[in-house]
Amino acid sequence: MNEHFFQCPYCWEEISMLLDVSVSSQTYVEDCEVCCNPIEISATFINEELQSFEALNLEQ
Repeated sequence: MNEHFFQCPYCWEEISMLLDVSVSSQTYVEDCEVCCNPIEISATFINEELQSFEALNLEQ
């Protein structure tokens, strides 16, 4: 597991998330721990190293 810090696309608070490095490409929805809005999370790993990360507002 890898802890990753990012800014919520709704409330702009910095939040952290544990990412599973054993899954090379993942996309899922998780609620912000501050404002509870749904965030689409996309992460890509190569050799268990984070290559890309996006946290998207689903209401755009």
